[in-house]
Amino acid sequence: MTALLFIMLLVLFLINVPIAVALGLSAAVVFFVDGQVSLIVLMQRMFNSVASFPLLAIPFFILAGKLMENGGISKRLIHLANVMFGRVNGGLAIVSIIACAFFAAISGSAAATTAAVGSLLIPAMVKKGYDKSFSTAVQAAGGTIGVMIPPSVPLVLYGVTAGVSISSLFIAGILPGLLVVGSLLILVYAISLIKGYGGGEAFSFKDFLKALYDAILALLMPVIILGGIYGGFFTPTEAAVIAVMYGLIVGIFVYKEIKFTDLVEIFSSSVVISAVIMFIIGGASAFGYYLTRARIPKELTELMLGVTDNWIIALLIINALLLVVGVFLETSAAIIILTPILVPIVSALGIDLVHFGIIMIFNLAIGFITPPVGINLFVAANIAGTKFESLMKAIVPFLIIMILDIIIISFIPGISLFLVGLQK
Repeated sequence: MTALLFIMLLVLFLINVPIAVALGLSAAVVFFVDGQVSLIVLMQRMFNSVASFPLLAIPFFILAGKLMENGGISKRLIHLANVMFGRVNGGLAIVSIIACAFFAAISGSAAATTAAVGSLLIPAMVKKGYDKSFSTAVQAAGGTIGVMIPPSVPLVLYGVTAGVSISSLFIAGILPGLLVVGSLLILVYAISLIKGYGGGEAFSFKDFLKALYDAILALLMPVIILGGIYGGFFTPTEAAVIAVMYGLIVGIFVYKEIKFTDLVEIFSSSVVISAVIMFIIGGASAFGYYLTRARIPKELTELMLGVTDNWIIALLIINALLLVVGVFLETSAAIIILTPILVPIVSALGIDLVHFGIIMIFNLAIGFITPPVGINLFVAANIAGTKFESLMKAIVPFLIIMILDIIIISFIPGISLFLVGLQK
């Protein structure tokens, strides 16, 4: 039956059936053939998988990102970053990474980060003389920070699936996220030096103060969200609601860049994105339910421990698996399916589940810039008006540096757990 499950899934993928449908349908067919579980029970499992209070954070963080994108918040963050770093070699590429980090601290979405920042900076970089493929690759790679720096939608999903504190995951993601930001900054600066990409105009201290004043409300948004979570004032789900209210007030009444007529499109697009994610969660939950009933996690745990009980070797194997899965499978589905399988293995090896959550999400984030699925590559290529194929060479240095980051994060647990320890 397990073989039938995976054959069905592969066939449905090959004929381009949407991933949520492919996951749910393949599970339904196997349960129907097996006859031991009613399809009504399967439907109940699918509905129960999304009937979770912590999961409410996902649609609200998506909506908050949309409000940021349309409310002038991202534009002001980009201007501030440009005033601070735009004058150095490769200034606009550096600004792109910094702006993605700012945006990521609010949106929690890789694609949203790529679209919001890239729509402004990719054309600016090309106009400044940057190679179009490099400009697009910088933005696609920078967009992955959207799921690394908290709040992060995939971290919420992992926390719910693994039964791990989402607040702890958010805290654990800070230093690893900054490590990736720092490594990407070094990379784009080095490439800019080699290719001769100069900086922009120098800004005065007065310009900096003005840009900081304009962006202060935007900068306060992650402070309020994350500070409130870490301070114990509200849960991640409540923080997501506060982010939406803050974005609405700032976008409509302060920056006045959101009109009431714009809200229909903002809300409807957020609903569509949220519905797709929830549909994927439901389909993946049905798929994972069969794997659990078939005792696949237990068998794989025994198999892994039979191969090695060394956590270093095991993590290398798991990292390789996650990188491959991230290439072909959508992040939400990968988390729902793989978390119940991998958590028993890493627990048996004595690996902290918060640390493993960071490892898992960072590995899967690389899938956003890895062909053939790489959604960030498609988003950035569409903004730049360039072909997807032209990015293959330009994205390679970013893939290498991010894989090195993952190795560092994996084998130095303190990077993830240091701030968590301080909180306790």
